[in-house]
Amino acid sequence: MTSTDTRTSTGVRQIKGFRPDIEGLRAVAIGLVLIYHAGVDRLPGGFVGVDVFFVISGFLITGLLIREIERSGRISLREFYARRAKRLLPASGLVLVVTAVLTWLTVPITQWRTFGLDIVGAATYVVNWVLAGRSVDYLAEDVAVSPVQHFWSLAVEEQFYIVWPLLLVLVGLWLRRRATARLRVVLGLAISLVIVPSFVWSVVMTASRPEQAFFVTTTRLWELGIGAFVAIGAARWARLPQRVAVVLGWLGLATVLASGLFLSSSVPWPGYAALAPTLGTAAVIVAGYTSGRAGPAGLLAARPAVWVGGLSYSLYLWHWPLWVAATNQWGDLGAARGLLVMAASFVPAYLSYRFVENPIRFSRPIAASPRTALSIGGNFSLAGAVAGLALVAAIATSGVPGGDDREPGGAAALASGDAAPTATPTTDDAPSPEASPDDESPSDAPSSEPPPEPPSAPSPSPEPPAPSPGAPGTLEGLAGEDWWEPEAVRATEDVPALYDMGCQVDQSTSEPVLCEFGDPEGDVTVAVSGDSKIAQWMSALDAIGQERGWRIQSYTKSACAFSSGVQTDEGEVYTSCVEWNERVRATLVAEQPDVLLTSQRIDKALADPADTSSGSSEAMVDALVETWSHLQDEGVPVVVLLDNPNPGFSVYECVAEHPEDLVECTFDREAGLDDGAYRVQTEAAAQVPGLRTVDMTDMVCPDTTCVPVIGNVLVYRQTSHLTDTYVRTLTAALAERLAPQVEQAAAG
Repeated sequence: MTSTDTRTSTGVRQIKGFRPDIEGLRAVAIGLVLIYHAGVDRLPGGFVGVDVFFVISGFLITGLLIREIERSGRISLREFYARRAKRLLPASGLVLVVTAVLTWLTVPITQWRTFGLDIVGAATYVVNWVLAGRSVDYLAEDVAVSPVQHFWSLAVEEQFYIVWPLLLVLVGLWLRRRATARLRVVLGLAISLVIVPSFVWSVVMTASRPEQAFFVTTTRLWELGIGAFVAIGAARWARLPQRVAVVLGWLGLATVLASGLFLSSSVPWPGYAALAPTLGTAAVIVAGYTSGRAGPAGLLAARPAVWVGGLSYSLYLWHWPLWVAATNQWGDLGAARGLLVMAASFVPAYLSYRFVENPIRFSRPIAASPRTALSIGGNFSLAGAVAGLALVAAIATSGVPGGDDREPGGAAALASGDAAPTATPTTDDAPSPEASPDDESPSDAPSSEPPPEPPSAPSPSPEPPAPSPGAPGTLEGLAGEDWWEPEAVRATEDVPALYDMGCQVDQSTSEPVLCEFGDPEGDVTVAVSGDSKIAQWMSALDAIGQERGWRIQSYTKSACAFSSGVQTDEGEVYTSCVEWNERVRATLVAEQPDVLLTSQRIDKALADPADTSSGSSEAMVDALVETWSHLQDEGVPVVVLLDNPNPGFSVYECVAEHPEDLVECTFDREAGLDDGAYRVQTEAAAQVPGLRTVDMTDMVCPDTTCVPVIGNVLVYRQTSHLTDTYVRTLTAALAERLAPQVEQAAAG
């Protein structure tokens, strides 16, 4: 996606310093990208267009730099960066400013900070690393598609443009002292030292961390390196027999197109698979030296293809923000409307190309002054960065309630008056209905009768008394909730310290991480294992542990229920979850904690591990029964903290959009319990003798309708996860219900 500047000797009509067939190859690349992003199912691998761009860019830039070395014996870094700045930065800066405006108009305020910082990252060409980090950040699962996500590939290229000339300068300095050394041979060896390690790392990282591997520079350098290698061998390719070149060219183009048609996003990328489009692109470029019109160069050099190829950089910049804005405005577009959006992107692309890119790019005064070129490009990038920061700053003036100096009450408000439902034990050790409230526990009360045998399973909890109308936590009580903490726009940041400590492993990691909370010298060891739904309670558990002398050991993993069931992640078998579970279970059996406390949000497992479409709640129930029974048989008592109601939508986003009408953000409690792991947990618990459960539903949703704010505290932060602020207000209530279960289980 850089300007062409390569001399060739093909039979195709050319302008000096210009290969029209490469411009046409760019048209193929951008066409693949546009059709893929439009949502056309018949082109599931259209993302390979980016890989085609990488090879082209590596070829063009390396060819330009080599010719400069051969011509003058040196590379002017200042002039090189000035050319890049005036060519690339004005258009990208303009697009970023417009993208910030579109984000402000079409994206919920809760996303402004994230996307504003993304725009800053795009303006400074580091957004690929930002996206790589987010791809494995479980806390970012609610983040919508970034309007500058496509800038990741431009960031990779810009980083290449910074590093690659410096490497060539070093090679040039080395050659000055060795007059007999051949420039292109030495450069070929130098580029091999980049290509080979980068490719190996790409394969390794794609296998272990595919989400990150897709974005990071280190897994992509080899693709640009292939283009560079082609440029280094230009003299050899110019001697290639025409018949060979024709066959090579058509095979290369067919490989590129076949990659778009038959690959899909389910293929780990880049890794080995990226060899197909990259080597295919290299073959087309090599063939273009001698194939003439009989090869694909004749087709690619056609005027329409050359015109689209010349516009490809602008098209790439504009199409994605427009698609994201359209999606935010109208929902799923479908392929037909998606194609219309892609077609519409030609308008701003042409206008910016005609009135911004070319006037700056071909201006003689700017070309004569590298300082001016760098300044202009830098100012456009600065404008993009400022637009992103303005989007972040706009949150502070949005008028969203929060940040009040008053102390929020949260769950404590439920304990006042008749708003507090009666907590009902749900364990085997619950007192009998006939017992007086003042009776001691069965083990301590004097009695001539032996204590009753515990039931084989916990009995369902009776419904708590309904709170009075207007009480906190009720639909009527919302009228009094005119401020809250945390602010809705910062709800996703309101998480337990466990995340910052690196205690919860991501989806790609199978090795458990042990973190300790509570009292490190405590007499009772409580192991905590599961996914983010047990992790959400860690602040309260830490406080309880410190108060009651519990040493708490956590083993948590993102989107991975603690069970023997095979789960899926992004439609694929969640292999790392299976391995992590096996290791945690083995650790627990070996270490013998006094109690295991677990919870989860995942409610399905595969009935058939070989069939990713066979997920069912029944299979998860069976897996939980197996896991819990096994641990209890091995001497590790299990306590299950039942899942809280799932709203089924982003409560914090709703609150941000309707701060004056919180009723819009309520949901039915029973539906919420149906939509989480609560039902599978209770069904499984009923099949495991001696297992204990703790139910906090009435403290999260006191009434039949669940509300978003209780006691001036925002309840939900992310899908069905509770804000850490609200969890902290639940500490006393959780201790009251959990402590007897843990201590009785620990006592045997």
